[in-house]
Amino acid sequence: MRIVIVGATGNVGTALLRRLRRESGTELVGVARRLPGLDPGEPYDRVAWHSCDVGDPGAVERLAAIFAGARAVVHLAWQIQPSHDRRTLYRTNVGGSRAVIDAAVRANVPALVYASSVGTYAAGPKDQPVSERWPATGVPESSYSRHKAEVEALLDEAEREHPELRVVRLRPGLTFQRDAGTEITRYFLGPLAPVRLLRYGRIPLVPTNRRLRLQAVHADDVADAYAKAVLGDARGAFNVAADPVLTPELVARHFHGWTLPVAAPVLRAAAALTWQARLQPVDAGWVDLALNVPLMSSERAETELGWAPQIDSVTALRELFTGMADRAGTHSPPLSTVPTLPGRPAALLHSRLPGHPNPY
Repeated sequence: MRIVIVGATGNVGTALLRRLRRESGTELVGVARRLPGLDPGEPYDRVAWHSCDVGDPGAVERLAAIFAGARAVVHLAWQIQPSHDRRTLYRTNVGGSRAVIDAAVRANVPALVYASSVGTYAAGPKDQPVSERWPATGVPESSYSRHKAEVEALLDEAEREHPELRVVRLRPGLTFQRDAGTEITRYFLGPLAPVRLLRYGRIPLVPTNRRLRLQAVHADDVADAYAKAVLGDARGAFNVAADPVLTPELVARHFHGWTLPVAAPVLRAAAALTWQARLQPVDAGWVDLALNVPLMSSERAETELGWAPQIDSVTALRELFTGMADRAGTHSPPLSTVPTLPGRPAALLHSRLPGHPNPY
């Protein structure tokens, strides 16, 4: 059984390789812009690697050749950074996803499993979970959300024109694991965040707002959902999240901190000013996304995929914080712990500012 994973070196890709190694008779093929080096160790060994930038001209032909004979393609490739280069992000995220879809059709792949996100949803309620029928039209203020929604529209079109292609869309919440500690710090916090303080299991001050209610899930549980989607016959969209809902009050209680009420305009302004000053790598659109994405019900994943999370969201967050404090990572380029990469303190000595430039 040949399974191709596009974006196999990132947070979820690494967890999915770990999960699929347990399946007998699987031939794993990894596709990434930057490949693991020689002797990368588990879970990157015993994988047939191919280098391909999905946003490049000619990517469709290259990918179609790699996809030939595959039972399923899992599309995880996505760029979060460099956030100051919107053209590059659109080229990879929307243009690259279009290339993956077209290549899967050209190669007659039976199934395409796509990494969507809670971020694909329109603004929704924070007091009750929504099903997969909630509009997947995005939060306009967030480029990440707009791109996710645009790719979902491409998949709608592919399903209409190619009903023989089984399309599955997984929409997870925030996805955490220890090995992603350095990556998530680089991509979302930047080199000035005092993450080493997390080694004491404390967050002194937690900004709070009534709409800062988010869901999280451990990467290994997300990987299990992907594996069930690949190996089964399900179609359509599936929400993937664990309990409890993460609120500022809950985080403060578990990590021995104080809450500080902050109005939404202040959160947005702080993010915008520090992003424009290159002090941290995420723009105000991420604040709008956090304030507006709805809570999700995972009932469909539980009943139709037979999926259930094994790790609660607080434990997953605690594991991530430990990874941040310990500067955890792997031997894949996205999860690398090399100190001069953009988003790390030593990178500032090489004029590599947060959110700029590529490659990240």
